[in-house]
Amino acid sequence: MTTTRRSVLAMSVAAAATAAMLAGAFPGASAAPVSEQAGAYSARHAQTYLYRVPGGAARADDLLRAGFDVLEEREGDDLFVMGRADVGDRLRAAGHRARVEQALDPVTWAPPARSGQAPVLDAAVAEETYYGGYRTVNAQFAHLDQVARDHAALATVVDYGDSWRKSRGSGGYDLKAICITKKNAGDCALSTSAPKPRLFVMGQLHAREITTGDVAYRWIDHLTDGYGTDAEVTALLDSTEVWVVPIANPDGVDIVQRGGSYPYLQRKNANNTNGAGCGTTGGSSQVGIDLNRNTSSGYGTGSSTQPCAETYRGPSANSEVEVRALQSLWRSLYRDRRATGTSAPAPADTTGMVISMHSYSNMVLFPWGFNSAVKSGNDTSLRAIARQMATIAGTGWRYGQPGEILYNAGGATDDWVYDDLGVSSFVWEIGGSSGSCSGFLPAYSCQSSTYWPKVKAMLLYSAKKAKNPYTA
Repeated sequence: MTTTRRSVLAMSVAAAATAAMLAGAFPGASAAPVSEQAGAYSARHAQTYLYRVPGGAARADDLLRAGFDVLEEREGDDLFVMGRADVGDRLRAAGHRARVEQALDPVTWAPPARSGQAPVLDAAVAEETYYGGYRTVNAQFAHLDQVARDHAALATVVDYGDSWRKSRGSGGYDLKAICITKKNAGDCALSTSAPKPRLFVMGQLHAREITTGDVAYRWIDHLTDGYGTDAEVTALLDSTEVWVVPIANPDGVDIVQRGGSYPYLQRKNANNTNGAGCGTTGGSSQVGIDLNRNTSSGYGTGSSTQPCAETYRGPSANSEVEVRALQSLWRSLYRDRRATGTSAPAPADTTGMVISMHSYSNMVLFPWGFNSAVKSGNDTSLRAIARQMATIAGTGWRYGQPGEILYNAGGATDDWVYDDLGVSSFVWEIGGSSGSCSGFLPAYSCQSSTYWPKVKAMLLYSAKKAKNPYTA
């Protein structure tokens, strides 16, 4: 068992003790099924495990089609799968040489008091947090409104649609973005003839990746509080529009923050029409559709047709309201500059950049994600920008097409943005796979000590590059 991979969930010190206690019970090549070995401990704690799948990279599509929760992590040719005790048995039954990499112990944190969108004038929601300081959906949206009130000359909030639950009249949330720039005529308009280049940043498309929502929150404050006092920020907002969607999947985040004993590891949205019997608390069965496998670009690759699977792509391409709302927003912000065909380039004078922040694995990814053997018409420029982003992030960051350093996966938003509009687009997988600040649920203190200093520099570079991504 590897003991340096401290935690996918970034658990407390007790997790290390638990992993050590289980090291004897879970040798790398175990004769008895994991479900039997876990015994009463697993039943009592709803234990979650991280499984290493040696040689999994060569069979990634098989793992994903079978509905396993394959993490955005790779070491050599090994992939990693997360799940309860039964998942190890399923992996072995499917012919994979899976072994327990780590046993993950739950932490304790009280959930927020409410679910669903709060009244606009409810001041208390701005202070709502979970898991030690992470803002709830309501707190994130209250923050957007407060920023727009406090910085009226810089910020505009845009309601660009409704979440799945809200579209069905069953709770849910608005879908909200904020535009930040030194506002002049024509700025922050839903028009493709904007006078300034645009950087678009979004977080928590995958709900459980909570670092990304916090980074978005800090990025908004850095820009609005820095204008007029920070020369770099001032010059940036004088010349560029910055759009931020802090939570692109609010229904999913609502499930995460309602986790009770620990935040639920909900990846997908809350659409249960194609799998009403799926679970909502993690494990091997999860309600919803993976919004980053649902677009029409490369749809069907690296995803599952099983409704309860983590990478369930949905009944058809672009089926989800959250995906269609994002696509409509992007089309209202960026002109279509690219011809059809995978090798057609966008013109060198194309402006704009879209970044979807995910976690974890310290990667910068760019199109095409559905097949690394296919190069885009702007591959040289995208690759050079990704290399620079990874360099800014520091030691341990890698860059490339997903299939080059991870595995092929279609239906992603970054592929769609480049495919449909020709706009430069990237995915950042933020956070390491080992260490005290790692995984999906790092301690909140890690945001200021580890993540924000790195990502701030990457965001500033990206905002400057938005005016000329395809030129030197």
